[in-house]
Formats: sequence, structure tokens, C-alpha cells
Amino acid sequence: MQDPEDLLALRNGSANHFIFGKGNIKMLSIFVTIDVKEEFVDQFAAASLEDARGSVEDEPLCYRFDISQDEAVSTRFYLYEVYADEKAFQYHLTTPHFLTWKNQVEPWFASEPEILRMSSVFPSSDGWKSQKPGLTNF
Repeated sequence: MQDPEDLLALRNGSANHFIFGKGNIKMLSIFVTIDVKEEFVDQFAAASLEDARGSVEDEPLCYRFDISQDEAVSTRFYLYEVYADEKAFQYHLTTPHFLTWKNQVEPWFASEPEILRMSSVFPSSDGWKSQKPGLTNF
């Protein structure tokens, strides 16, 4: 557990972003909402699992890749991804597992995905890094 004195809320320029903890570097978080055509729900889930596996197993700077399905709208999926930085995310977009996923699932989209980019506040960058080894235990 961090010492309360180490929990610093520092303004980062004029953007009103905060950094918590000494030496913390904010990670890039991506939240994607994807609506899939009903007849492709199962195939989309299976293809996305392969992309997620490839991301956490083969990309050392991908610290999180969650896939969730909406309980009320079964054709809606949410992806939550965490990368060390923009460079790590751009690398992700060039990987074989991502390119395979993209080519396979794009025709199944019911609409354009919504992508929300964020800066991670908690856990700290060290916290994300310490969780990485457990991501491949699925």
C-alpha cells in the first residue's frame, strides 16, 4: 500500500489532468464501444478473444485488454485497453493479431465503433506493470 504522503495530486499543465504517486507516468487507456450485427455476435466474440490474447501475450507494453458484452444489448461489446503510451498503441495497430481481427470483424460492425481515449489515473504505471504477468493466466 502506498504511503499517503506519496499520493500527490499534481496539475499537469493547463489540461487539468492529475498524476497520483511519485514518478507515475500516465498510461494511455482506450475504451471502444462496438455494435455488431446480430448474426455475427458469437464469431465477433471469438475473434476478439484472439486479438486480446495476442495483445497481452505478444505486446510487452499492452497492460490490459478486456472484452465485455452489454447485458441489455447483446450485440454491443466494450473493449478496454491500456498501453504504456501512444507509441505502444500505434505498434498494436500494426501487429498480425490486430490486423487479422480488423479484417475479419469490420464487415460484422452494425455501425462505426466509438473510441474514447483516456489517460490512466489509477492504478499507477507501476501498478499496471505489476499486473502484466497475470494477464496471460486465462
